[in-house]
Amino acid sequence: MKRILAAVALTFMVSSASAQEERTFYLISHGAESDPFWISWNAGAQSTCKQLRVTCNISFSNGDFAIQKEAFNAAIASAPDGIAVTSAQPGLWTQEVPLAQKNGIPVVFFNSDDPSTGRNAYVGADLKLAGSIWAQYLVDKGLVKAGDKVFLPVEVPGASYQQLETSGIAAVFDPLGIKYDVVDTGADPAGVIQRMSEYMIANDVDAMIGLGDLVMSNAQRVMENVNMAPGDIPVVGWGNSRETAMAVKAGYVAAALWQYPVDQGSLPVFLLNSAASGNPIGYDISTLQLYDIDTVGPILEQYK
Repeated sequence: MKRILAAVALTFMVSSASAQEERTFYLISHGAESDPFWISWNAGAQSTCKQLRVTCNISFSNGDFAIQKEAFNAAIASAPDGIAVTSAQPGLWTQEVPLAQKNGIPVVFFNSDDPSTGRNAYVGADLKLAGSIWAQYLVDKGLVKAGDKVFLPVEVPGASYQQLETSGIAAVFDPLGIKYDVVDTGADPAGVIQRMSEYMIANDVDAMIGLGDLVMSNAQRVMENVNMAPGDIPVVGWGNSRETAMAVKAGYVAAALWQYPVDQGSLPVFLLNSAASGNPIGYDISTLQLYDIDTVGPILEQYK
C-alpha cells in the first residue's frame, strides 16, 4: 500500500485546457524529479503535452523498479493511447510491453532501452557506445594507462544504464590493463557528495567517469571537498546539467556527453501522438553529443 501511495504521490498531470482534448499518454520514468537530467526532461515533456493538447500522466519512481512496474500496469489498465517508459533494469518489461501492445497500446522507450521487448520505438543514447566514448577519450588523450584505477560512481548500481555503460568502458579498458571500480552513491544529493568524497579520500584515483547525471553534477563540488584543483584528475561522464557544463567550463570536467534531455522528453510524446493518429513509428532516435571546454558554450545557452 505504501508503494502504491508513493506512486500516486509522485504522479502529476499535465493537461490542456482544450475541451476537444481526448488523447491520454503515460510517461513513466525510473528517475528522480530532483535529478538535473530529469528536471530538463520533464520540462520538455510538459511543454510538448501542452503543445499537442494531450493529457500526459508523468511519474517518477526514484530508482524503485517495483513502483515503476506498478505505474506501468496501472497505465495498461486505464487503456491510454500510448505509454512511454524507461528500461533501467534488464528484463523488467518482458511481460508488460507485449500485454500493452496486445491491447492496442503503443510503447515507446526513452533514455534506456530493451529492444528484446518488441517496443515500438526508442528515443535516447546508445549507452554502451557512451561508455566506450568516455573510455576512448581518456585513452586517446593519454590521460590513463595500464595499471591506473578509474572511479565509476553511479546512482543505481545494477541498473541497465550502469551495466551497458560499464560494458562499453570494459571493451576499451580491459585489453589495456586499466582498472575501474563501480561505486554506489545512492540518489540523495547530499549522500552522493559524501560517498564520492569519502571514496576519493580513501582511494588513489587516477581518473573518474560519472555514469549518471546526479554524480556528474556534483563532480566539481566533490573535487573541491577533497582539495583537488581543476585538472588534477581527468573527469568525463554525462553532461546533461548546468552544473556539469559549468564544471567543464571551469576545467574540473574534461569532456561530457549531452543527451538532449529536453528532446528526450518531447520526442516520445510526438511519437505516441503520431501512433495514435495511425502512423507507424518503428524507428529509433539517437540523442548523443560530446562536448568539452571549446564547445560547451551552446550547452550553457540551453540553461539561460
